[in-house]
Amino acid sequence: MPKTSTESVNTTITTSLPTSTEAKSTVSVFDPAKPAVTSAQSSMGSVQPNSMNNSHHKANHNQNRSIEQSSHVVSANAPVDAAPKIGFVSLGCPKALVDSERIITELSRDGYQVASDYNGADLVVVNTCGFIESAVQESLDAIGEAISKNGKVIVTGCLGKEADKIREMHPAVLAVTGAHAYDEVITAVAQHVPKPNRSLDANYDPKIDLINEAGVKLTPSHYAYLKISEGCNHRCTFCIIPSLRGDLVSRPIDNVMNEAMALKNAGVKELLIISQDTSAYGLDLKYKTSFWNGMPLKSKFYDLCQALNDLGIWVRLHYVYPYPHVDKVVELMGEKKLLPYLDIPFQHASHRILKAMKRPAHSENTLARIKAWREICPDIVIRSTFVVGFPGETEEDFQCLLDWLVEARLDRVGAFTYSEVEGAVANELPNHVPEDVKQARYERLMTLQQDISAQKLQEKIGKTLTVLVDEIDYDENIAICRSYADAPEIDGHVYVDDITARVKVGEFLTVTIDDASEYDLFASYHG
Repeated sequence: MPKTSTESVNTTITTSLPTSTEAKSTVSVFDPAKPAVTSAQSSMGSVQPNSMNNSHHKANHNQNRSIEQSSHVVSANAPVDAAPKIGFVSLGCPKALVDSERIITELSRDGYQVASDYNGADLVVVNTCGFIESAVQESLDAIGEAISKNGKVIVTGCLGKEADKIREMHPAVLAVTGAHAYDEVITAVAQHVPKPNRSLDANYDPKIDLINEAGVKLTPSHYAYLKISEGCNHRCTFCIIPSLRGDLVSRPIDNVMNEAMALKNAGVKELLIISQDTSAYGLDLKYKTSFWNGMPLKSKFYDLCQALNDLGIWVRLHYVYPYPHVDKVVELMGEKKLLPYLDIPFQHASHRILKAMKRPAHSENTLARIKAWREICPDIVIRSTFVVGFPGETEEDFQCLLDWLVEARLDRVGAFTYSEVEGAVANELPNHVPEDVKQARYERLMTLQQDISAQKLQEKIGKTLTVLVDEIDYDENIAICRSYADAPEIDGHVYVDDITARVKVGEFLTVTIDDASEYDLFASYHG
């Protein structure tokens, strides 16, 4: 099979998310020229965007879901023609996707169905992203498309904080709520599309009442995102998340574990742990002790990792800040009790720039910490993102970052050029870097990291790995998989040749690595 690089070169922060033109094609899936959903995709529970046109090392972990994609899991076994139906468009990161899942779950419990297109919907909910300007524009375009194609639209999500901006551009919206405003969305839906009277609905399916604590998921059935907290206590100068989602609010550990167990019981093989600051989990609760399965557990990052390990499934940690107590979690990885994978947003290496960013723990010697982690857990994979061209960044600062990357030899790296975000403190900093300089620095960084990635993947040739099957290309007889080193939709893949008919999506395979490209591995499977 051809071994072509599938790296997506995100030239600026605005192009690391879809442009406004791309936004329309992302949220509007009703173009008859587009391919129909394959049986392989249907068996995964929901369709992954660009599943055969992979983009690795993305700076922004987008999990956009269109109306059609949002409807697959919910409507697969739903009675035909049952009413009312709600369309759902979900934009943004995995944290926003989890919000969408929760809202859809509650609507389903209330008896609503999820529509598969605008025409079949009695109302459309658009869950927006407002993190950067391109995301804002994408969200506004999605709202406009929903209004033009359906007419009855409720807006929620991060951009909901800018209600005046939304209503100014789209005065026809029925209601606007902020991020994770679940009850407000449910109330607004019921106001404009009353809840169905189940006693009068001949098509009502009583099995909808049996939705468990795992809820409805918009990911493939074999993996799921588990959000352990909301908000963030940091005040990074380039970020407006605290103003959109508030300060840190952690879920009690028994609540998290109940959902984790429900997901496992539903067949999930991999949990992706997400929040704004995963390693700060429980700080706001003062690490309160709760009881789960009769055992006392503290609402604390390390204790949560220990408890999740006991489930016996893959557990992958995202958005971890490199606090000292992370060292103990790496020890769990060294004992093979967690996937040896850390997603840590270092953002830069120059202490001067990190100070201007107001990044937490910016004064720590991160290279020494990485070295120590590798001594504890030699197989650990570290993913990170970096901002290029932050205001005041000099060539010396940028060279410091390149030198740091050479020494750190991170496995997965995403980068984006700095762009102003409305409301961010960094907008007012002096000495903004010209766009052409940002672009040139971005390309230099990605070229360097591409070489590092290629070298590290070459080292895996001849090794035996356990991989999780995400998709099957039946025409080519290839399984598209991920190893412990690969998070879905942002990292690389392991392409397994000559699979047998017994291989199914969502199962683990033991494979031998035969070849490698800059970002992907190629393997053989002998049954």
